[in-house]
Amino acid sequence: MNAIVMIKDGRRDFDFLHGDWRVAHRMLKRRGAHCEDWLEFEGTSCNRPLMGGLCNVEEADLPARHSQGVAFRTFDIARRTWSIYWVSSIDGMMGEPVHGRFENGEGRFYGVDLDDGRCVRVVFVWDQITASSARWTQAFSYDEGLTWETNWIMQFTRA
Repeated sequence: MNAIVMIKDGRRDFDFLHGDWRVAHRMLKRRGAHCEDWLEFEGTSCNRPLMGGLCNVEEADLPARHSQGVAFRTFDIARRTWSIYWVSSIDGMMGEPVHGRFENGEGRFYGVDLDDGRCVRVVFVWDQITASSARWTQAFSYDEGLTWETNWIMQFTRA
């Protein structure tokens, strides 16, 4: 008899995201400028596992912005951390990854990015995760991590 072995090292942390989603987006109109005005628009997302959940790929459609994107996530077994890469249809380039893990039901992933030519620190946060919803936020720090400005919020609802 074959027994199913459940591995609890973190490689299944993104299983909640598999499938099709409706996504409500909120983006700051201007980042790093003390702006409090937000753009709001709808989109969709489809996520599927690869290699038994060790990786996953998410295709996002943002029709209001006339763009699409792909998130590719891969799990480092030895470090028990995820790396998340983003490719935008705007430039077709794969950005620098963010790295992190889930703890106590929340995922935090840190890295560096460019914002209008400025080098910034970036954090992605996955939280409020249920069987039918989840939230992702992105924040930038322009002062080496002393303060953070949330500039993009995505509320996922299962389609």
